[in-house]
Amino acid sequence: MGNAEPLCSFQRCEEDEAKRLLQLSKEALSQGAGEDALDQLDHNEEELILAEYESDDEKKVVSGLEEDDDDDLEEEHVTKIYYCSRTHSQLSQFVREVQKSPFGKDTRLVTLGSRQNLCVNEEVRRLGALQLINDRCMEMQKNKHEKKSSEENEGKKRRVSRTVCPFYSFEQMQFLRDEVLVEVKDIEQLVSLGREAKACPYYGSRFAIPAAQLVVLPYQMLLHEPTRNAAGIKLKDQVVIIDEAHNLIDTITCIHSAEVSGSQLCCAHSQLSQYMERYRKRLKAKNLMYIKQILYLLEQFVAMLGGNVNQNPGCQAVSQTGTVLKSINDFLFQSQIDNINLFKVQRYCEKSLISRKLFGFVERYGGPASAVKTNKENQKVAGLQDFLLTLQQGSDKEGTQSPPVEAEHDQLRAASPLMQIEGFLSALTNANQDGRVILNKQGTVAQSSLKFLLLNPAVHFAKVVEECRAVIIAGGTMQPVADFREQLLCCAGVDPARVVEFSCGHVIPPENILPIILCSGPSNQQLEFTYQTRDLPQMMDETGRILCNLCNVIPGGVVCFFPSYEYEKQVYGHWEKTGLLSRLAARKKIFQEPKKANQVEQVLVEYAKCIKRCSQTGGQMTGALLLSVVGGKMSEGINFSDDLGRCVIMVGMPYPNIKSPELQEKMTWLDKTMPRAGGQAPSRVLIENLCMKAVNQSIGRAIRHQKDFASIVLLDHRYARPAIFNKLPQWIRERTQVKAAFGSAFAELRKLSLLDAAKVGLPNAPGLADGLQETGTPSGGVHHLLWGSLD
Repeated sequence: MGNAEPLCSFQRCEEDEAKRLLQLSKEALSQGAGEDALDQLDHNEEELILAEYESDDEKKVVSGLEEDDDDDLEEEHVTKIYYCSRTHSQLSQFVREVQKSPFGKDTRLVTLGSRQNLCVNEEVRRLGALQLINDRCMEMQKNKHEKKSSEENEGKKRRVSRTVCPFYSFEQMQFLRDEVLVEVKDIEQLVSLGREAKACPYYGSRFAIPAAQLVVLPYQMLLHEPTRNAAGIKLKDQVVIIDEAHNLIDTITCIHSAEVSGSQLCCAHSQLSQYMERYRKRLKAKNLMYIKQILYLLEQFVAMLGGNVNQNPGCQAVSQTGTVLKSINDFLFQSQIDNINLFKVQRYCEKSLISRKLFGFVERYGGPASAVKTNKENQKVAGLQDFLLTLQQGSDKEGTQSPPVEAEHDQLRAASPLMQIEGFLSALTNANQDGRVILNKQGTVAQSSLKFLLLNPAVHFAKVVEECRAVIIAGGTMQPVADFREQLLCCAGVDPARVVEFSCGHVIPPENILPIILCSGPSNQQLEFTYQTRDLPQMMDETGRILCNLCNVIPGGVVCFFPSYEYEKQVYGHWEKTGLLSRLAARKKIFQEPKKANQVEQVLVEYAKCIKRCSQTGGQMTGALLLSVVGGKMSEGINFSDDLGRCVIMVGMPYPNIKSPELQEKMTWLDKTMPRAGGQAPSRVLIENLCMKAVNQSIGRAIRHQKDFASIVLLDHRYARPAIFNKLPQWIRERTQVKAAFGSAFAELRKLSLLDAAKVGLPNAPGLADGLQETGTPSGGVHHLLWGSLD
């Protein structure tokens, strides 16, 4: 109760500041020129002007077609299962399995997805970036909702032509809903049906949720409460299955974290200032008030980075570089924005679609070919063009050409920075103890950034576990599971007695996998890849000798994982100098994982072609060696099945960088809030768990079906330590051999290779076909489940 008075005082301060700004906005409008400003705008500029805004305090009925329709179409939700996975391709795979199952014909299943995946309006799809598609779609809905009232008032004022979506037809979406519930459809089939029926699959699929028995959706959509509510997902007494949940904690953290750069902040301030100046006479006082608040917030954020919002951020040097972490409250007070109600600003941004209006304004006037009517306006717009150009030149100064995917992302960040900043404002509304603000000051203000880091993911997962009848967290590489129990479930207030853990073995027979922990190499060099020892020439030489020996006896593809891109590059360079690389290349063609996402597929295609060619032609070259990186593009989501991955090698232990300010803050928070487990500090457990989750995810790439076989070699004697060894998946752990010397490990690997050669019918191992036996177990992988039930 002692905090009641300061809280009331704080709220009064916020209200006083809002009233003062509103009064100033009204006065500014009353002093301005009259209606002649209306006729100076081009006809198609009308869509860029913000509509009159009423806050929830003034208007109890929420505006917008979505919410109105939700009320009209409120249906009782039948008991259902929400099945979530990480990507649309994984969801499509699951839907296809349902279609093939005995339950396929009798199950009412609906697949949900993002507008980016489900939109059938080509004009909107061409925008490319998800945020732009979302905003454009919502704007077109709003236009349709306002069209009727515009027509009624046609005689009173000039009619405005606003674009509406032809696919947002209630009757056609009802038809699509019925079709979805009659027969199970994946996303591709849903989109095709939408095109044929001229109905929006995005909203049509939402209409099917209440009657559906199984709802399939990406887990970002379920884990983010505003998205969940907007989609009409109701979790009360329902069952939720979260598959591929090995990175669930990271996903929740990322969804609710946000970062903005100094260049984005300055660019948004310039754009918004230009917008306000051009349309000042057309904006209502409430809009002006909120725009001024947003401009003030941007100004203060740049000041916190040591810059001035009115100067080019690329030319402003930062006096004290480095990283500073602050609590949310400290950041709000020090940036002098504690008197602004961020919840109301956030709501205004969401309902007014200001970022979309601003993007349209920049689209229209941000390019060199744009022209406006008056000299005064030309000066204003020229300023905006010049400013955007300097930002672009600043970002391109290295002269490197970005790939198309990254270029599109950079274009969005430059053209629509306010969209990114809205996420940061939303993050600042978290409770003080649940997150930190990171001030990352680099050489210039443009390169510096503000980042919100969520420390307590359980606060956003709590509502899911509170409302659901049961939550099942499942995955093939869930170990170690302590993080899920402690950081997610216990912190979300789940009774430990409600949590049940279940782990099953793998479908492959024991002889199809050979995991080895190798403690020393061919020259008896102990294998310990710490930060202090891994750069030693003898360690890199020993690693090369191990790979040369293994590549001599293992057919097909070998995948070798390194802890980082930098270390992989360093080792590759060392092998080039010593001649080890040419020895390796005599037996296996060498491929390196690219850093750029759009090059991964090409490398994988060439890798697979090489292996297939070698298996068909024979000769000295027996396959390919792929040098990959833990946590990179190839360590999850890629299947190295059959000949693509007959051996997976893990070089060292991929511990995270403990010097990272974010990780240090997380470690401090855990030590303060979590109990010690088995005599170990929670921060130490976190480091080991992050390492082993990454290892387990990477080594699981090789065994992908019941007849697959492979060897797994862990190069570091520390894997044999009980605390580390017990964090390997059970199906790998119970078959793992610890080898102190390289000779005995090599003999085992050679023996498996001979058996493998006989199994697949390779010519050099006759008479060994009886070494492997078929298994009648259905195809599929190991699964680890955590679930809680109220029953």
